[in-house]
Amino acid sequence: MKFKNISQVKTTHYFWMTVLLAGTIAFSGCSHHHKNHGVLFQTSTINALLKGDYDGTMTFRQLKHHGNFGLGTVNTLNGEMVGLDGKFYQVKTDGKAYLISDSMRTPFADVTFFKADTTIHLNDSINSYEQLQAYLDRLLPTQNIFYAFKITGRFDYIETRSVPRQHKPYLSLVDVVKNQVTFEFHNVEGTMVGFWSPIFVKGINVQGYHIHFITKDRKAGGHMLACKLHKATIEIDYISRFKMELPNTATFYNLNLNQEKAIELEKVEKK
Repeated sequence: MKFKNISQVKTTHYFWMTVLLAGTIAFSGCSHHHKNHGVLFQTSTINALLKGDYDGTMTFRQLKHHGNFGLGTVNTLNGEMVGLDGKFYQVKTDGKAYLISDSMRTPFADVTFFKADTTIHLNDSINSYEQLQAYLDRLLPTQNIFYAFKITGRFDYIETRSVPRQHKPYLSLVDVVKNQVTFEFHNVEGTMVGFWSPIFVKGINVQGYHIHFITKDRKAGGHMLACKLHKATIEIDYISRFKMELPNTATFYNLNLNQEKAIELEKVEKK
Protein backbone atom coordinates (compact mmCIF):
# COMPACT_ATOMS: atom_id res chain seq x y z
CA MET A 1 0.00 0.00 0.00
CA LYS A 2 1.36 3.44 -1.00
CA PHE A 3 0.81 6.73 0.80
CA LYS A 4 0.76 9.81 -1.37
CA ASN A 5 0.83 12.46 1.29
CA ILE A 6 1.31 12.93 4.97
CA SER A 7 -2.42 13.18 5.69
CA GLN A 8 -2.78 9.56 4.65
CA VAL A 9 -0.73 8.45 7.61
CA LYS A 10 -3.03 10.45 9.89
CA THR A 11 -0.47 12.73 11.47
CA THR A 12 -0.34 16.44 12.25
CA HIS A 13 3.27 17.51 11.77
CA TYR A 14 5.12 14.54 13.29
CA PHE A 15 3.58 11.90 15.49
CA TRP A 16 5.62 9.06 16.90
CA MET A 17 4.44 5.53 17.20
CA THR A 18 6.16 3.85 20.09
CA VAL A 19 7.46 0.45 19.10
CA LEU A 20 8.97 -1.73 21.77
CA LEU A 21 9.43 -4.64 19.36
CA ALA A 22 6.07 -5.98 20.51
CA GLY A 23 6.56 -4.26 23.83
CA THR A 24 9.76 -3.69 25.77
CA ILE A 25 12.29 -6.34 24.98
CA ALA A 26 13.37 -7.53 28.40
CA PHE A 27 16.34 -9.81 28.79
CA SER A 28 17.43 -11.63 31.91
CA GLY A 29 20.58 -10.17 33.34
CA CYS A 30 21.64 -6.90 34.89
CA SER A 31 18.92 -4.65 36.27
CA HIS A 32 19.21 -1.09 37.51
CA HIS A 33 17.33 0.53 40.37
CA HIS A 34 16.30 3.56 38.36
CA LYS A 35 13.78 2.90 35.61
CA ASN A 36 15.73 5.05 33.12
CA HIS A 37 18.93 3.08 33.53
CA GLY A 38 19.59 -0.07 31.59
CA VAL A 39 17.49 1.05 28.60
CA LEU A 40 18.78 1.61 25.08
CA PHE A 41 16.48 4.00 23.24
CA GLN A 42 16.57 4.21 19.46
CA THR A 43 14.78 6.33 16.91
CA SER A 44 14.15 4.76 13.47
CA THR A 45 16.25 1.86 12.12
CA ILE A 46 19.69 1.53 10.58
CA ASN A 47 18.19 0.05 7.41
CA ALA A 48 15.96 3.10 7.00
CA LEU A 49 19.07 5.28 7.24
CA LEU A 50 20.87 3.08 4.70
CA LYS A 51 17.92 3.59 2.36
CA GLY A 52 18.25 7.38 2.59
CA ASP A 53 15.59 8.37 5.14
CA TYR A 54 17.49 11.42 6.39
CA ASP A 55 14.66 13.73 7.43
CA GLY A 56 14.75 14.16 11.20
CA THR A 57 11.50 13.62 13.04
CA MET A 58 12.55 13.68 16.71
CA THR A 59 13.93 16.83 18.31
CA PHE A 60 16.94 16.67 20.57
CA ARG A 61 14.76 18.09 23.34
CA GLN A 62 12.67 14.93 23.02
CA LEU A 63 15.73 12.72 22.67
CA LYS A 64 17.17 14.00 25.94
CA HIS A 65 14.19 12.51 27.79
CA HIS A 66 15.55 9.11 26.76
CA GLY A 67 19.27 9.47 27.40
CA ASN A 68 22.30 11.63 28.15
CA PHE A 69 24.83 9.55 26.21
CA GLY A 70 24.78 8.30 22.65
CA LEU A 71 25.44 8.61 18.96
CA GLY A 72 23.69 9.00 15.62
CA THR A 73 23.25 11.77 13.10
CA VAL A 74 21.24 14.95 12.54
CA ASN A 75 18.61 16.16 10.09
CA THR A 76 19.59 15.72 6.41
CA LEU A 77 22.54 13.57 7.56
CA ASN A 78 24.50 16.74 8.20
CA GLY A 79 27.44 15.26 10.10
CA GLU A 80 27.99 12.78 12.93
CA MET A 81 26.32 13.11 16.34
CA VAL A 82 27.98 12.43 19.70
CA GLY A 83 26.17 12.67 23.04
CA LEU A 84 28.15 12.87 26.27
CA ASP A 85 27.28 14.04 29.78
CA GLY A 86 23.87 15.30 28.68
CA LYS A 87 25.14 17.44 25.81
CA PHE A 88 24.91 16.57 22.12
CA TYR A 89 27.39 17.60 19.46
CA GLN A 90 27.32 17.69 15.66
CA VAL A 91 30.65 16.99 13.95
CA LYS A 92 30.49 18.55 10.51
CA THR A 93 32.76 17.99 7.51
CA ASP A 94 35.00 20.84 8.66
CA GLY A 95 36.01 18.52 11.50
CA LYS A 96 34.59 20.79 14.18
CA ALA A 97 32.06 19.78 16.84
CA TYR A 98 29.10 22.09 17.33
CA LEU A 99 26.69 22.06 20.26
CA ILE A 100 23.29 20.85 19.05
CA SER A 101 20.26 22.96 19.97
CA ASP A 102 17.16 21.37 21.46
CA SER A 103 15.12 22.30 18.38
CA MET A 104 17.31 20.38 15.93
CA ARG A 105 16.06 17.00 14.76
CA THR A 106 17.55 13.56 14.26
CA PRO A 107 16.58 10.83 11.78
CA PHE A 108 18.54 8.14 13.66
CA ALA A 109 20.03 7.98 17.15
CA ASP A 110 20.87 5.59 19.98
CA VAL A 111 20.91 6.96 23.53
CA THR A 112 20.90 5.76 27.12
CA PHE A 113 21.31 7.18 30.61
CA PHE A 114 24.85 5.92 31.09
CA LYS A 115 25.72 4.22 34.34
CA ALA A 116 28.80 2.01 34.42
CA ASP A 117 28.35 -1.56 35.65
CA THR A 118 32.06 -2.28 35.37
CA THR A 119 35.23 -0.23 34.95
CA ILE A 120 38.52 -1.49 33.54
CA HIS A 121 41.83 0.36 33.43
CA LEU A 122 43.54 -0.57 30.18
CA ASN A 123 47.33 -0.73 30.21
CA ASP A 124 47.84 -2.90 27.12
CA SER A 125 48.89 -1.74 23.66
CA ILE A 126 45.99 -1.66 21.22
CA ASN A 127 47.23 -1.09 17.68
CA SER A 128 44.00 -1.13 15.68
CA TYR A 129 40.24 -0.77 15.92
CA GLU A 130 39.97 -4.52 15.35
CA GLN A 131 42.24 -5.21 18.32
CA LEU A 132 40.15 -2.89 20.48
CA GLN A 133 37.02 -4.79 19.52
CA ALA A 134 38.68 -8.12 20.32
CA TYR A 135 39.77 -6.76 23.71
CA LEU A 136 36.25 -5.53 24.47
CA ASP A 137 34.78 -8.87 23.36
CA ARG A 138 36.60 -10.58 26.23
CA LEU A 139 34.93 -8.23 28.72
CA LEU A 140 31.35 -9.03 27.73
CA PRO A 141 29.60 -11.62 29.93
CA THR A 142 27.02 -12.46 27.23
CA GLN A 143 26.23 -11.64 23.62
CA ASN A 144 22.50 -11.56 24.28
CA ILE A 145 22.12 -8.02 25.65
CA PHE A 146 23.27 -4.53 24.63
CA TYR A 147 26.26 -2.59 25.99
CA ALA A 148 27.24 1.06 26.11
CA PHE A 149 30.94 1.93 26.23
CA LYS A 150 32.63 5.07 27.50
CA ILE A 151 36.38 4.88 26.84
CA THR A 152 38.32 7.86 28.14
CA GLY A 153 42.02 8.61 27.90
CA ARG A 154 44.89 9.97 25.84
CA PHE A 155 44.96 8.16 22.53
CA ASP A 156 48.04 7.63 20.38
CA TYR A 157 45.99 7.84 17.20
CA ILE A 158 42.36 8.27 16.21
CA GLU A 159 40.87 8.44 12.72
CA THR A 160 37.28 9.62 12.30
CA ARG A 161 34.95 10.65 9.52
CA SER A 162 31.96 12.83 8.86
CA VAL A 163 29.56 13.12 5.94
CA PRO A 164 28.18 16.19 4.15
CA ARG A 165 24.65 17.50 4.37
CA GLN A 166 22.36 15.84 1.84
CA HIS A 167 19.77 17.34 -0.48
CA LYS A 168 16.74 15.68 -2.04
CA PRO A 169 16.50 13.37 -3.83
CA TYR A 170 18.64 11.66 -1.19
CA LEU A 171 21.35 9.19 -2.15
CA SER A 172 21.73 5.91 -0.28
CA LEU A 173 24.12 5.98 2.67
CA VAL A 174 26.57 3.76 0.79
CA ASP A 175 26.83 6.42 -1.92
CA VAL A 176 27.03 9.24 0.61
CA VAL A 177 30.07 7.79 2.42
CA LYS A 178 31.98 7.72 -0.86
CA ASN A 179 32.33 11.46 -0.25
CA GLN A 180 33.09 11.22 3.45
CA VAL A 181 35.74 13.47 4.95
CA THR A 182 38.27 11.89 7.33
CA PHE A 183 40.22 13.42 10.20
CA GLU A 184 43.33 12.24 12.05
CA PHE A 185 44.24 12.92 15.67
CA HIS A 186 47.61 12.18 17.27
CA ASN A 187 48.29 12.03 21.01
CA VAL A 188 44.83 13.36 21.73
CA GLU A 189 42.68 13.30 24.86
CA GLY A 190 39.05 12.46 24.45
CA THR A 191 36.22 9.97 24.83
CA MET A 192 34.94 7.13 22.69
CA VAL A 193 31.15 6.87 22.88
CA GLY A 194 29.82 3.58 21.63
CA PHE A 195 27.40 0.68 21.72
CA TRP A 196 27.53 -3.05 21.10
CA SER A 197 24.36 -4.65 19.75
CA PRO A 198 23.58 -8.37 19.44
CA ILE A 199 23.21 -10.15 16.11
CA PHE A 200 19.45 -10.58 16.48
CA VAL A 201 18.86 -6.83 15.88
CA LYS A 202 20.06 -7.24 12.30
CA GLY A 203 18.42 -4.59 10.13
CA ILE A 204 17.36 -2.57 13.18
CA ASN A 205 20.71 -1.49 14.57
CA VAL A 206 24.42 -1.91 13.82
CA GLN A 207 25.38 -5.41 14.87
CA GLY A 208 28.50 -5.42 17.01
CA TYR A 209 30.37 -2.18 17.68
CA HIS A 210 29.37 1.33 16.67
CA ILE A 211 31.65 4.00 18.13
CA HIS A 212 31.98 7.76 17.77
CA PHE A 213 34.69 9.98 19.26
CA ILE A 214 34.92 13.46 20.70
CA THR A 215 37.96 15.34 22.00
CA LYS A 216 38.26 16.36 25.62
CA ASP A 217 37.69 20.03 24.74
CA ARG A 218 34.54 19.00 22.78
CA LYS A 219 35.81 20.76 19.65
CA ALA A 220 36.29 17.85 17.23
CA GLY A 221 35.44 14.18 16.69
CA GLY A 222 33.37 11.99 14.38
CA HIS A 223 32.52 8.40 13.51
CA MET A 224 35.52 6.30 14.52
CA LEU A 225 37.38 4.39 11.81
CA ALA A 226 40.75 3.57 13.40
CA CYS A 227 42.60 3.89 16.68
CA LYS A 228 45.78 3.14 18.62
CA LEU A 229 46.04 3.36 22.39
CA HIS A 230 47.85 1.86 25.33
CA LYS A 231 46.23 3.43 28.35
CA ALA A 232 42.56 4.29 28.94
CA THR A 233 39.64 3.87 31.31
CA ILE A 234 36.88 1.65 29.91
CA GLU A 235 33.42 1.94 31.47
CA ILE A 236 30.72 -0.51 30.40
CA ASP A 237 27.00 -0.19 30.97
CA TYR A 238 25.06 -3.48 30.64
CA ILE A 239 21.75 -2.74 28.92
CA SER A 240 18.96 -5.26 29.27
CA ARG A 241 16.04 -3.29 27.80
CA PHE A 242 15.55 -1.90 24.31
CA LYS A 243 12.98 0.69 23.24
CA MET A 244 12.48 1.92 19.70
CA GLU A 245 10.25 4.59 18.19
CA LEU A 246 9.50 4.49 14.47
CA PRO A 247 8.61 7.59 12.48
CA ASN A 248 5.00 7.68 11.39
CA THR A 249 5.70 9.40 8.06
CA ALA A 250 4.84 8.67 4.46
CA THR A 251 8.53 8.36 3.57
CA PHE A 252 9.18 5.74 6.22
CA TYR A 253 5.98 3.84 5.44
CA ASN A 254 6.95 3.52 1.77
CA LEU A 255 10.49 2.24 2.34
CA ASN A 256 11.24 -1.36 1.44
CA LEU A 257 12.98 -2.51 4.61
CA ASN A 258 12.81 -6.22 3.82
CA GLN A 259 16.01 -6.22 1.78
CA GLU A 260 19.27 -7.59 3.16
CA LYS A 261 21.64 -4.69 3.91
CA ALA A 262 24.54 -6.41 5.68
CA ILE A 263 27.04 -5.76 2.87
CA GLU A 264 26.00 -2.10 2.58
CA LEU A 265 26.27 -1.65 6.34
CA GLU A 266 29.76 -3.14 6.34
CA LYS A 267 30.83 -0.58 3.72
CA VAL A 268 29.32 2.28 5.70
CA GLU A 269 30.80 1.34 9.08
CA LYS A 270 34.35 0.77 7.87
CA LYS A 271 36.74 2.68 5.63
